[in-house]
Amino acid sequence: MRPGFVVVDKPPGITSHDVVGTLRAILRERRVGHTGTLDPFATGVLVVAVGPATRLISFLDEGAKVYEATLRLGARTATGDLDGEVTATAPVPPLDGLDAALAARCGVQDQRPPAYSAVKLHGRPLYSYARAGVDVEVDARSIRVDELRCLGVHGADVRLRAVVSRGTYVRTLGEAIAADLGTVGHLVALRRLQSGPFDLTDAVTWPELSALLTGDPDWRVGLRSAPGVPRVPWGDRGPARDHVLARLDEGARAFAGLPARTVAGRDRERLLAGGVAPPGPEGRFLLRGEDGAILALCEGAGGQARALRVLPPEPAPSP
Repeated sequence: MRPGFVVVDKPPGITSHDVVGTLRAILRERRVGHTGTLDPFATGVLVVAVGPATRLISFLDEGAKVYEATLRLGARTATGDLDGEVTATAPVPPLDGLDAALAARCGVQDQRPPAYSAVKLHGRPLYSYARAGVDVEVDARSIRVDELRCLGVHGADVRLRAVVSRGTYVRTLGEAIAADLGTVGHLVALRRLQSGPFDLTDAVTWPELSALLTGDPDWRVGLRSAPGVPRVPWGDRGPARDHVLARLDEGARAFAGLPARTVAGRDRERLLAGGVAPPGPEGRFLLRGEDGAILALCEGAGGQARALRVLPPEPAPSP
């Protein structure tokens, strides 16, 4: 399978791992992995690497992320979102100082990952400790908030637009904003609109895939069994597979701005056999085969180059 990246418009109520598992089944390809987790209640941009492109995930710099969120003031939950139990309540004060509070939260700051998150400590995700009732200490991380703007207030609900760096937890940011306003709060909605160069343009949606696989756009019965509701059996996976692969980005967005060159002949053989990269430009660059598929991510310096990752082409199918 040609390496590339697919943007999925993740629906609420499923995990990022659920998305990966469904795409593995549709594509009949085990090499599928997401590049950054979205919480189960969150929706929107989830970038998924397919085939050999999974080897490039650690080199993918997705840059700033853009979210729309709804912060409900007056109640704190264990998870910081609507999936957790309410752990504290407080009156909702007048919001005259809302814009000033949002402006004060912009810039570089330290943020501690929430207890219910996939960040790992000693090889275990934090949520596993939280579910077991074990309190653990995890170091704060430096994050950056580039924009934080109010889109509207409806009762105790504040709609926000946030542009933040990778690694920022908007749930935690929402709790901090509520505290700055003199109350408590939690997120009741979170939608990621953009992750670096990736947005929702041409994103794969779950209703589309469900309709192609079962004839029913209700993905809750087509792609995930709801309690007490039998899952609709899948039909031919071919149309769904073609639908996903038609939206495969072979590095145009994933590595936008990186120079690329075509490698062929002896240079191609040396690259695939021993990871020997031909000389290239300074900094990172891509090597592509004559068919346009990514063969390697390389780094050049001082007229020399080294391959950071080599993606051997798929073998031709047997006759």
